[in-house]
Amino acid sequence: MEISSTEAQNNFGRYVKLAQFEDIIITKNGKKTIVIKSYEAPDKNLLTLTENAEKYDWKNENISYHDFLMLSDESEKRYEYINGEVYLLSSPSYNHQNIIMEMSHVLYNWFKGGKCKPLTAPFDVTLTVNNNKNVVQPDIIVICDPENIDEKGKYTGIPTIVVEILSESTKQRDMLKKLALYLYGGIKEYWIVSPLRKEVYLYYFEEHDIKEYRVYKGLEVVQSLTFEGLEIPLKQIFS
Repeated sequence: MEISSTEAQNNFGRYVKLAQFEDIIITKNGKKTIVIKSYEAPDKNLLTLTENAEKYDWKNENISYHDFLMLSDESEKRYEYINGEVYLLSSPSYNHQNIIMEMSHVLYNWFKGGKCKPLTAPFDVTLTVNNNKNVVQPDIIVICDPENIDEKGKYTGIPTIVVEILSESTKQRDMLKKLALYLYGGIKEYWIVSPLRKEVYLYYFEEHDIKEYRVYKGLEVVQSLTFEGLEIPLKQIFS
């Protein structure tokens, strides 16, 4: 991310926070002069401003929604923003991607020709809870409100179904923080897929409450509670 020296002077604290995610390059008269970054071996060509790592407890540092948008818009990395905290999304595994392909193939054919559309990550979903905006990139979503896609292709609606594939790095977030976010954010169904246990956990929400919860395992078939007839065999998901 590049900013002018004037912007850096006026909002230094903001960019010190953002530097934990992206290098902040400060320019003066159009030339790169300084980089603010998390501590590492400095670039020989640029003056590096660093802070003692113990001075900041980043786990307790939140950034604003505006700052998150600035970070994500100018970065090639993928981030999520939940309750003011930023999460860097790591590259998925082969097994993770294979599950997405198998499930999205079924969903695409089932919804083909209708109003509802399945989409896969990376695709931003913005959910508002208690007047606070959160931005996530679920592995798979089903949207039934295409009118909420603006002229720039940005989606501003609420998906009907959200699917997350668990990994070691995302397991706690998917099963706790995202469960609460989807519950209060207006999602109808939340499917959590566990490749390790070869199980699918389906939550059906109604009026910000868990109306029904099901666990599918073995040779069972996942059945949507919102769309009658939408089914995916576990043997296909974990093929």
